Amino acid sequence: MSVTRERIVAAARSWIGTPYRHQASLKGVGCDCLGLVRGVWRDVVGEEPERVPPYAPDWAEAAGKETLAEAAARHLLPIPCRAIAPGDVVLFRWRTHLPAKHAAIIASESTMVHAHDGAAVAEVALAPWWRRRLAYAFRFPGVT
Repeated sequence: MSVTRERIVAAARSWIGTPYRHQASLKGVGCDCLGLVRGVWRDVVGEEPERVPPYAPDWAEAAGKETLAEAAARHLLPIPCRAIAPGDVVLFRWRTHLPAKHAAIIASESTMVHAHDGAAVAEVALAPWWRRRLAYAFRFPGVT
């Protein structure tokens, strides 16, 4: 089965309502933002390409490296942030001087699906606040 934008968005939306759970990636049970992207990968591509090591909630601040962006670049295709479209994975920085540590999947021209601490997976507006923090964008391999 081919990897289409529609399949990616449908898979992401199927996670809506999943409670936030740090390091988890189990639809309906719990996930964090990375767990959501991992789960969508499993739904549309197949087996995950690498094992995710344990990580603390403050991993990005502690390491000071672009660990999430580097991992994404190993398996997804980097694209310009201005070229995002439904089905693409985006990474955000909470602060300009910190590494990107939040991931989401673009669902439409104006929305994204993400898991956020303290809330269930939701589709939310890709509001100016988010757009200002957009640091990286990636496309799933083989998107048709």
